[in-house]
Amino acid sequence: MSSNQSTRLPTVLEASASVLSLILGVGISVGVFKLYPQIPTLLGVCVAALIAWRCGFNWEAIEDAMIKGVTRAIPAIIIFLLIGILIGVWIVSGVVPTMLYYGIQVLSADVFLPSALIICAVASLATGTSWGTSGTIGLTLIGIGNSLGFPLPLVAGAVISGAYFGDKMSPLSDTTNLASSMAGTDLYTHIRHMSKTTGIAFSITLLIEIILGFKYSTSTESTADVGQIMQLLTDNFVINPIMLLPPMVLILLSSKKVPPIPAIAAGILLAALIGLIVQDASVKQLMKVSYSGFESATGVATIDALLTRGGIASMSYTITIVLVAMMFGGIMEKTQQLKVLIAQLLERSVSTASLVCSAVLTTFAANLVLCEQYMSVIVGARTYAKEFEARGLHAKNLSRIVEDSGTVTACLVPWTSGAAYQASVLGVATLAYAPFAFFCWISPLVTLVFGIFNIDIAKIEDDPETHFSIED
Repeated sequence: MSSNQSTRLPTVLEASASVLSLILGVGISVGVFKLYPQIPTLLGVCVAALIAWRCGFNWEAIEDAMIKGVTRAIPAIIIFLLIGILIGVWIVSGVVPTMLYYGIQVLSADVFLPSALIICAVASLATGTSWGTSGTIGLTLIGIGNSLGFPLPLVAGAVISGAYFGDKMSPLSDTTNLASSMAGTDLYTHIRHMSKTTGIAFSITLLIEIILGFKYSTSTESTADVGQIMQLLTDNFVINPIMLLPPMVLILLSSKKVPPIPAIAAGILLAALIGLIVQDASVKQLMKVSYSGFESATGVATIDALLTRGGIASMSYTITIVLVAMMFGGIMEKTQQLKVLIAQLLERSVSTASLVCSAVLTTFAANLVLCEQYMSVIVGARTYAKEFEARGLHAKNLSRIVEDSGTVTACLVPWTSGAAYQASVLGVATLAYAPFAFFCWISPLVTLVFGIFNIDIAKIEDDPETHFSIED
């Protein structure tokens, strides 16, 4: 953009037009016509670009904004590619079939849903990653749930609820560290303050899963005979506890704070080695499944549907939606269209209750508009940090709000990177699993209740040592 270019802030109507074009376009495409969200998201990009042009931005500046938006998604895209490879290699190497085999033996129908929730919560708490949990343990639980006769959206909801519990509560999680630092408090103060709202949301979710577990265990039948499934697994793969080494190593590396890319790569290489030695897989076969995924041909639909997946190619849906969504987010951020809408909320936030409500809505709206949970946490925290401090409210209140309304709701918005990823690896559309991801939408509701009724809203004077001023 040239230095003498004259630009202006968009009006509320202009900024609203960009947001509504995205939400209505994707909503109609996905909800009504059952189509993919990429094209309506791209149309949203066009509307946002048109608004940017009306505000005085030339094409060079608009293009630069889109490129910067896409650049932020590069680390996530690398992880998507590696997860695609990992799933294909873990299947052909017998890792997923072994986990499925032992899981079917251990998990009965009446305790399956609450068990899935707890297993994923523990795994994500230990590793700090919802994506890694869903792409490994979650994938196995989808298969077990399907064999037990549970609707897949219900199983995916339990998996995602557990996975995002750890994503927001683990000291190893990127978003947990980001929320505390952006709001202005230390990590463990943030986690302790979250424990009340998170504990309530998780308890409600667990109760719902227990009730649904009993309901479905008595009203559904297995989609295939469990004994037949286990026999097919042993006929097609070597089932041995050694196959559990790759997930154990992945969890160990994550717990040691090894970055996700090298940790996932280690899980792939170890599984490939086991596949070569134990499963008698060839290098050519490993290379093939790494790109195009594993194709199961047992003749039983339940097994074939579960095991025919993985590979880089399977991540094309996820990557394309992330690319176009981040283009939209880049324009919205550069032209300050979201900032204009947030300013309207701040003007009306007179009481503490209304301030909390505004922060919750802003953080969730950032997921809708910027299409990335990291950006929602940053926007929510940075926008309200000064206002919370001016009113004498401790930063840990804000860090809790952005986690409860940003981190866990990203997977409910079809065009965010988190939702696209979950839909891809679990094989369940976002709008299908979203109603059953109870923890993810109960969390912001609990936070709203705490804010409206002034429950556990700490003052700076209550804990001054852990409140840090945020500089502009």
